[in-house]
Amino acid sequence: MKGYIVLADGRCFTGKGFGFEGISEGEVVFNTSMTGYQEVLTDPSYVDQIVTMTYPMMGNYGITEEDMESDRPYVQGFVVKEYVDIPSNFRSQETLSQFLKKHGIPGVHGIDTRALVRHIREKGALPGIIATGEHNIDDLRKRAAAVAPMEGKDLVAKVTCQKPYTWDQGIWKLGEGFIPPSKSPNRYRLAVYDFGIKYNMLRLLTHYGFDLTVLPAFTPAEEILQGNYDGVFLSNGPGDPAAVTYAHANIARLIGKLPLFGICLGHQLTCTALGAKTFKLKFGHRGSNQPVKDLATDKIEITCQNHGFAVDPTNLPPKVRVSHLNLNDNTVEGITHEEYPLFTVQYHPEASAGPHDSEYLFKRFADMIENHRKTRAIAN
Repeated sequence: MKGYIVLADGRCFTGKGFGFEGISEGEVVFNTSMTGYQEVLTDPSYVDQIVTMTYPMMGNYGITEEDMESDRPYVQGFVVKEYVDIPSNFRSQETLSQFLKKHGIPGVHGIDTRALVRHIREKGALPGIIATGEHNIDDLRKRAAAVAPMEGKDLVAKVTCQKPYTWDQGIWKLGEGFIPPSKSPNRYRLAVYDFGIKYNMLRLLTHYGFDLTVLPAFTPAEEILQGNYDGVFLSNGPGDPAAVTYAHANIARLIGKLPLFGICLGHQLTCTALGAKTFKLKFGHRGSNQPVKDLATDKIEITCQNHGFAVDPTNLPPKVRVSHLNLNDNTVEGITHEEYPLFTVQYHPEASAGPHDSEYLFKRFADMIENHRKTRAIAN
């Protein structure tokens, strides 16, 4: 069947369809990862987005249940140069096309993805349409022109859990599956705000000594403060951070009361709660090869990223220090606080399928909570 990508400015790309036959709309973005397409598809941060992969071949290792980052795929559509329908992977349980079809997601392959990505880089990420089957291009252009932009959208409400739950699944190892957490009595009780969380964040937090209670994004701060928690984790998530005003208010009430660690949207929301502002990047950072500099050590980390907004450093209060910078465009990749037990990063240290340069941050959070415990015990 035919496949179409039509952007809001009228640019049209025609190829072949796979997956689900139908039409979907969202912001058209690109990801520069060579592997990890299943993790991309099932990352809730991609809700309302049509993802184009810059690496030319996708589908060659199929889909396996153990590699899911959430309960289902969240993308609106998937665009690749060359789709492979015969997986070569002993772990594969179904093809990429079968997976997309089962979840109602159209895919398009056979287009010039380099031309599409160059267009996005020049014009910026644009709303658009993905369509498979027989369609009138003029009708698709009209529909694409009417798709709402990402700015101002609170998409967290679409992906957060609706009630609290506990999590006890640890990291995955080949031949062993998911490792259960240790039974140490010194584990930390952690409240986890779900703004669109990925499973591997939960697995790594469990692995590094945390007992997790995952909470809906709209949970009042007072409920956490009364819950006898040792710290608070603020997850990744989709959409415009400026629109998630209820999160700003709750995080502001938690700052200085409990140790905080935020990733991606959790980073942006924390900075906003501290008084900073965010802005829309031209085409965002999406991929597993973004270089980030730790300003405290001068070390360079290769990181996984997925965000279309960034923090404006000119509005940060005096006691907030920028801790990490993106070496491609010098945008803020992390902050720390000089007075409160708090740090955040824009990138994804839990990255699955990789890289793993930044996994140490989970231990840093555990050490921060242990130090906070000792300080509190001395004060009492």
